[in-house]
Amino acid sequence: MKLIYAIISDDDVKSVTGELNQEGFYATRLSSSGSFLRSGNTTLMICTEDELVDQAISIIKENSCERKMLAPDYLSMSAPEMSIPVPVEVTVGGATIMVVNVERFEKA
Repeated sequence: MKLIYAIISDDDVKSVTGELNQEGFYATRLSSSGSFLRSGNTTLMICTEDELVDQAISIIKENSCERKMLAPDYLSMSAPEMSIPVPVEVTVGGATIMVVNVERFEKA
């Protein structure tokens, strides 16, 4: 048994969870936010059998879109109080996925 952690953009969570549910996967949703862009994310926790991990990951990837956005360039500001951040184009979205072994699983 495996536990999949998938961190996805709030913009994609509805399509990802809808497709996962349609295929018989159930996820626990946790609100989270990234530290760099400070934007909203959702972390999904999906427990599934080993042989279904690739299917779940495919669903997540297919429904998590990368997009471009402008964000302040916090890294180049050496003295933030004296400078004006210049927007830079960054790629956001997609999914960050981690899979870990589950030693024990119970549904009570």
